[in-house]
Amino acid sequence: MNFKFEPKKGMAKWLLGIIAAAIVIYLCLSHLDVVGNAFRWVYDLLFALILGFIFALILNVPMSFLERHFWQKTKKKLLIRMRRPVALILAIVLILGALTGVVMLIIPQLIEAVKIIIDTVTKTINELSHSDKETVKNSIIVDYILKIDWTDVIKSMNGFITNEGKELMSGALGTVGSLFGGIFDFFVAIIFSVYILLSKEKLKAQACRLIKAWIPEGIGKWFIHASAVASNSFRNFVAGQTVEALILGVLCMLGMLILRIPYAPTIGALVGATALIPVVGAFLGGGVGAFMIVTQSPVKALIFVLFLVLLQQIEGNLIYPKMMGDRIKLPAIWVLAAVTVGGGLAGPVGMLFAVPAMSAAYVLIREETEKRELKKMPYVNEETEEEKEDEIQ
Repeated sequence: MNFKFEPKKGMAKWLLGIIAAAIVIYLCLSHLDVVGNAFRWVYDLLFALILGFIFALILNVPMSFLERHFWQKTKKKLLIRMRRPVALILAIVLILGALTGVVMLIIPQLIEAVKIIIDTVTKTINELSHSDKETVKNSIIVDYILKIDWTDVIKSMNGFITNEGKELMSGALGTVGSLFGGIFDFFVAIIFSVYILLSKEKLKAQACRLIKAWIPEGIGKWFIHASAVASNSFRNFVAGQTVEALILGVLCMLGMLILRIPYAPTIGALVGATALIPVVGAFLGGGVGAFMIVTQSPVKALIFVLFLVLLQQIEGNLIYPKMMGDRIKLPAIWVLAAVTVGGGLAGPVGMLFAVPAMSAAYVLIREETEKRELKKMPYVNEETEEEKEDEIQ
């Protein structure tokens, strides 16, 4: 009996793709240092553009809000054309003004608190040294110090300064160069974000054309839908989290004023600013605030910590659910997981972006799960939304 193997259409291409992918993965795993350096080089090259894209995502939220409320009923073409540029300029001014105000309010008070702690520690050391002067004179440590040949010590220090001076100078020049490079990247990112926002509809249309032309139809539709879900999740998260942070900051300041705790406006602004990071943000600001208060009164610092914990419970159980509602569509356990992973990968910025990213992934997985349930179990339509939520969670 003769058997004739007839490969299905496209099977050869599929096998070649699998083999090529396996070879690429093997080479990458065998040369991880080269791959890491390549990714680092690409990241450094595109850093300003990546930063500009992040700025555009953040600025798009207040800009879109202002744009919806500017000259909506006008028919003048000039005003219609100027609507977005004016909204963008106002959004930039608002964000920079808020950041500048918070920094100007916090930094001087924080420096003052550090100075108080340094002065207190110095005073305590001086008092101890004077009180134990006679004891210290007879100590072994003093005898050892007196036996030191200070001439040799000075010669060694001069040699160190001579030999290491060039390296210190080159390090200082490198630091200055990095500082100017960072400033340049910042301005390039701002300009890039402005171009993105002023022509976002055109860029969106071009991206859709490229996806439809180069990516298979099914994958292309899913990618466009996933991008829309991610954009909506980020916009809702930033808007809701900003309002919630403002409320928390104001409540913190009012509570501190009522309890007569020092630095109320400063710490209220700090707690509100750090509350933009979900879950842990307010506690980070509260830790710095407690450090500032303890320089004035340790008892007041303890009262502040207890007050902040109580305020966080009220905010987390009453204010946050009301403000956010279904904005992020993400259970609390996944919010905490997103903050933890995002913080580990990219610090505070990672915490900020991880929650909407996790929210978008959660929505997409839930949609796909519901589709698969409909195919496998026709009676799934009889289930309530709450039951389906519980199953996924």
